[in-house]
Amino acid sequence: MQALQAIKENKLVAVIRNMKEDDAIPIGEALLEGGVKIFEITAESPDFLTSIKRIKKNFGEEVTVGAGTILDPETAKSAIHAGSEFIFSPTINTETIRLTKRYGAISIPGAMTPTEILTAYEHGADLIKVFPANIVGPGFIKDVHGPLPHIPLMPTGGVDLGNIQEFLNHGAIAVGLGSSLVNTKVNIDKEELNRISERAKQFVEKANYL
Repeated sequence: MQALQAIKENKLVAVIRNMKEDDAIPIGEALLEGGVKIFEITAESPDFLTSIKRIKKNFGEEVTVGAGTILDPETAKSAIHAGSEFIFSPTINTETIRLTKRYGAISIPGAMTPTEILTAYEHGADLIKVFPANIVGPGFIKDVHGPLPHIPLMPTGGVDLGNIQEFLNHGAIAVGLGSSLVNTKVNIDKEELNRISERAKQFVEKANYL
């Protein structure tokens, strides 16, 4: 459960999509400089398993790294063998949840409705990714916690500097940050790495100023 505790303590998960393998270490360094220590490398990224291995080897215990957009238990197993400490999914796949737990990793499936949230939790999920969060808004977290206060929720999708505090204030234990933190559609040069670090610092400040 060390990875789950790290997510709860740091509150911020960098969701890095379509990342080139050669950018893994520079982006990791930029995020760390800004204070973000939890990295989700999504399966859309070329050679994402190699990127996970490189990040774990380079940063060790400084970071917590996992895989995202995992749709099936086979890919989850490969990601865990590569060093993933948690498995994010956009939807609920009960076999993926079971395999993830069997191999000692943290299971974080995506859900949107109260029924989906409860179903995922009852099948062993450690944390529920409320996705896409921009559709339901921060108030949804508070409303769901009315009847389901025991289920930890992490909104992802559309979380930015303008709404992160509201999501956390409404009961989210952490948030997933995508292109608002790391945008791999632009050239990852020195200037962009500096911008990533600066954005990371701004998110850390917002998350800790509650």
